[in-house]
Amino acid sequence: MKRFVYADNAATTKVNDMVLTEMLPYFSEHYGNASSIYSVGRDAKKAIEAARQKVATALNATNQEIYFTGSGSEADNWAIKGSMEFLKTKGKTHIITTNFEHHAVLHTCQYLEKHGFEVTYLPVNQEGYITAEQVEHAIRPETGLVTIMYANNEIGTIQPITEIGAVCREKKVWFHTDAVQAVGNISINVQAQNIDMLSLSGHKIYGPKGVGVLYIKKGIRVENLIHGGGQESGKRPSTENVAAIVGLGKAIELATADIPKKVEQVSRMRDYLIEQGLKIPKSRLNGGMNRLCGNVNFSFEGLEGEALLLMLDMNGICGSSGSACTSGSLDPSHVLMAIGLPHEIAHGSLRLSINEHTTQEDLDYILEVLPKVVERLREMSPTWQA
Repeated sequence: MKRFVYADNAATTKVNDMVLTEMLPYFSEHYGNASSIYSVGRDAKKAIEAARQKVATALNATNQEIYFTGSGSEADNWAIKGSMEFLKTKGKTHIITTNFEHHAVLHTCQYLEKHGFEVTYLPVNQEGYITAEQVEHAIRPETGLVTIMYANNEIGTIQPITEIGAVCREKKVWFHTDAVQAVGNISINVQAQNIDMLSLSGHKIYGPKGVGVLYIKKGIRVENLIHGGGQESGKRPSTENVAAIVGLGKAIELATADIPKKVEQVSRMRDYLIEQGLKIPKSRLNGGMNRLCGNVNFSFEGLEGEALLLMLDMNGICGSSGSACTSGSLDPSHVLMAIGLPHEIAHGSLRLSINEHTTQEDLDYILEVLPKVVERLREMSPTWQA
């Protein structure tokens, strides 16, 4: 029987057993509507508020600043559209972001461009970083919002969020960060880092799919994205997904319990995987070393990423060639294009995202199979020349 190695944790994670155990009663026992006044409804409401407290504690926020959503993408949309809808009444119609954000941010900004707003897309360098100075120079009188991801979902680069937050606070510009990949991998303090809004998702931290969070700092005005009810203090109407919210609360509590220990352990495995993987001829590492502890992104000349993934899957290895949200696209990764890779190299990318449950045996199996698969695909290519 072939070995199975899951190395696509940036796409989604397995639900933690303790998270699942905490969720189960809210499907069959405590199934009340949290907006109801009878006891089973009040029990559901208490569970939601307990989860809200866990999220607030993890981010160093207050309960009143945490709003549950259906996903990280919804949280991004709400933060950007909702804040700019309010800020335009103050004459603020300019947004600053980067050219390699997740599409939940990029497509939202492109939507707003069609509705009278202006967007500046800051370029990243060849390793995938921007600077606080770039942000500062791009701010102008009509700038209302800066939205920059905490850590890139494809190449793992970690941005100088604290420094960017300080610039935004000094310039009196609101600052949002998509922290979907960062939560549980980096210690986050929204107060110390001057973060006004932050998006996160449950299924990236061993929680369930279909639930996310938008942190909105007290005093930040964000118009509703959804209308129709009084849930979430009237800001995000919809009957609460109690089980998923409970699961997210438990997941973030576990994921942030000892981040330094996790980073040390996983970084060591990541560096081993990088060192050995780069021994494959005509390979390169995408992104710098200030990256998420579990992220590795290679490019291999002379092959297609899709074929690489299929052959790895035949050997029981799960990876990706970029964001799971764009898996149906034939275009090369916009992230890899943003750091300057030509099409033919960007097409041959492989993202491996490991975690604390990855074993040395898993890594050795990947490193046994990967060179053989790359060599086989190159042999099959009519254009490859050794």
